[in-house]
Amino acid sequence: MRTASASGVVEWPDPDASWHAIACDWYLSLGASGQSQFYEPSDVATARYVAEAMSRNLAAGRFSAQLFAAVSSAMTELLTTEGARRRVRVELERAPAEEENPAGVTAIADYRAALGA
Repeated sequence: MRTASASGVVEWPDPDASWHAIACDWYLSLGASGQSQFYEPSDVATARYVAEAMSRNLAAGRFSAQLFAAVSSAMTELLTTEGARRRVRVELERAPAEEENPAGVTAIADYRAALGA
């Protein structure tokens, strides 16, 4: 595999106000997803194009299966699903959530603190 230096931070433009709500949600979720750290400006441009095509298909009077297949294929290229990421051996890890004490434990600890124990 060849490597090349990448540009700095990639800008993620706001979604087009005319897009269908589902296309807008997909586009916003893509920008917030972990795999977006690997994106270049051309990937963001592709995402905008895919969201536009998705929006047009969703708003059309007659849903196009062919356009849906093309959009789905392009979404895979952007690693938008777990299966797509696994195929290229990309695994996203979530930071562990803060552990919270059960309410009963907290209440007992507060009671002991109030008693000075």
